[in-house]
Amino acid sequence: MRDRKWSRRELLKVSTASMAGALFAQPLRAATIPPTAVTPALIEAARKEGKLSYYCALELNVGERLGKMFEAKYPGIAVRVERSGAERIYQRIAQEQGSGINAVDVANSTDPSHYLDWKKSGWLAAYLPEEVAKYFPADQFDPDGMYATSCAWTEAIGYNTNLVKPEDAPRSYADLLDPKWQGKLVKGHPGYSGAILTATFVLSRERDLGWPYLEKLAQQKVMQVQSAADPPKKIQLGERAVMADGNDYNLVLLKDQGKPVEVVYPTEGSPLIIVPTGVFEKAPNPNAARLFQSFFLSAETQQMLVDDYALRSFHAQVKEKPGHTPLSALKLLKADPALVQAQSEEIKARYSKVFKV
Repeated sequence: MRDRKWSRRELLKVSTASMAGALFAQPLRAATIPPTAVTPALIEAARKEGKLSYYCALELNVGERLGKMFEAKYPGIAVRVERSGAERIYQRIAQEQGSGINAVDVANSTDPSHYLDWKKSGWLAAYLPEEVAKYFPADQFDPDGMYATSCAWTEAIGYNTNLVKPEDAPRSYADLLDPKWQGKLVKGHPGYSGAILTATFVLSRERDLGWPYLEKLAQQKVMQVQSAADPPKKIQLGERAVMADGNDYNLVLLKDQGKPVEVVYPTEGSPLIIVPTGVFEKAPNPNAARLFQSFFLSAETQQMLVDDYALRSFHAQVKEKPGHTPLSALKLLKADPALVQAQSEEIKARYSKVFKV
């Protein structure tokens, strides 16, 4: 057991049934623990530890920026950023915890269902930062203080403005089935990306889309890439004219830089991707971990993520950057993480069969 490679199916087999209604399916509960403020005593205890390990599923430049900001704010505490994809982080933590290795202090993942597992396993620590309790909606943090949403984005359609005229651009997922887009589309893969897995789950359950839509899309000779960050890069380079899915923030940033891209929020709705963060119960640097969690979810850091990386924040004091479309203006398609968790292996297998990848 200590050296085996755990499959997602094995890890979820026992706990899925009991967690199926754990998130979003029940009425919201009030926080069960008191919020914690950042105090001089916490800062001093964190400085004595002098370091922390942050497992990061955000893009590397974002993770490194967070680390440097924290080190500048709290001199004497070094942040080791361990960046990887959500599925790899999930696997690594499972192997470490199963072997009794306590290496992770704080982790975030683009797959919220991971936190259901980690909470069920008793791997997360109860810690509710004061700003989260005060400024975040109740549906964006665990009432037991095990995790909170560090940022979010949507999956979107996009196109290269040098290759597609605005009047010809797709406005919906259904538009992507037009024969004129055959051989001109690119999209991510749910077997690699937690965000694309969530988006695929959402679209497969939409009444007017579903698997019949995905089966038709697969006939469009779609270029298949891995990460949800890859399709925006492909259309920016002109390798494909249109992306069928991908992170909206990458396109927004490229457009801000003057690149020939445009984001389209589909008329059917945009899959919402939330990115939780949590402190681990057996963190080797527990005080530094809690200080980093409070820093990550503070108005200052949340505003930086919005302004500099076009990510979304649920912090009530954070303002959307002028010229960027706010979440409140979008029709959002939300996933139940417990159901994504229960169906993840089936979704990935069926997708691979349909798209022959």
